[in-house]
Amino acid sequence: MRQPKDKKINFSDIPEWTAEDFKRARRATPEERARYRHAYINTFGKEPPGRGRPAKAPHHKYRDIHLKLHPKALSWARAEAKRRGIGYQTVINELLLRRAA
Repeated sequence: MRQPKDKKINFSDIPEWTAEDFKRARRATPEERARYRHAYINTFGKEPPGRGRPAKAPHHKYRDIHLKLHPKALSWARAEAKRRGIGYQTVINELLLRRAA
């Protein structure tokens, strides 16, 4: 679930990295990744989860389109989105899905 825009994450207990910290930083080696994967499998009995956002089912994928809207309709959608703290395209999509049901 997305974090609302007005909520800020408190990072006060995490010290900032110094120049020395950045100098010591390095990428994990392939051997380290293999050890991690093996340890994960031994601990949980399954493969580690994939990285990144999971793929959506084909019936849930959104399609990119170009749509011309009257300026009043667009300003309403943007105002409603701001009031609800979500994107204006989400507002338009929810409205259309309600009408389609």
